Amino acid sequence: MTETVKIKRLHPDAILPKKAHEGDAGFDLVAVEDVIIEPGETALVPTGIAVELPEGFELQVRPRSGITLKTKLRVQLGTVDSSYRGEIGVIVDNTSPIHLELEEEEDGEYLINVEHERGYLLANGRFDRDFARSYRRGTYLIRKGDRISQAVIQRLPSVEFVEVEELGESRRGEGGFGSSGTGTKGDE
Repeated sequence: MTETVKIKRLHPDAILPKKAHEGDAGFDLVAVEDVIIEPGETALVPTGIAVELPEGFELQVRPRSGITLKTKLRVQLGTVDSSYRGEIGVIVDNTSPIHLELEEEEDGEYLINVEHERGYLLANGRFDRDFARSYRRGTYLIRKGDRISQAVIQRLPSVEFVEVEELGESRRGEGGFGSSGTGTKGDE
């Protein structure tokens, strides 16, 4: 059964989400304006669209694997609830290291300064000389029209919490993070 999702352009240049290939799980979300993210910064990338999801559904904002693999940009997983009618934004972290340098003062104290050396500025794998002259190494430019993340729409199960005195036994028990090994050879 096909569900209908109402969508509204909030910006005249907004690009409606679409799948790159038949059978894809996610619809590409596209930046509606240029966003510059310097090393260590987080930015909200606007998409210029809003949706009205059917009751009982969510829209998950997820990373695109190519951006995660080839850049230091990290799209944060986000949830759009069926009751939200505002613009869908994509939260992006630039995990490039912030380069620091020490300067010794006359009194023997040190000042820490952010390195001002210019370097590469990438936008989805492209080099832009003009911007590279203006920003420090590790800065990224997301250009208007770039596919920055993907949206996956999911039906939500109906769930109710019930408080109990005891939980049932399981093979894993209370074993937490890393209790089943790290996936390296020799882990048991």
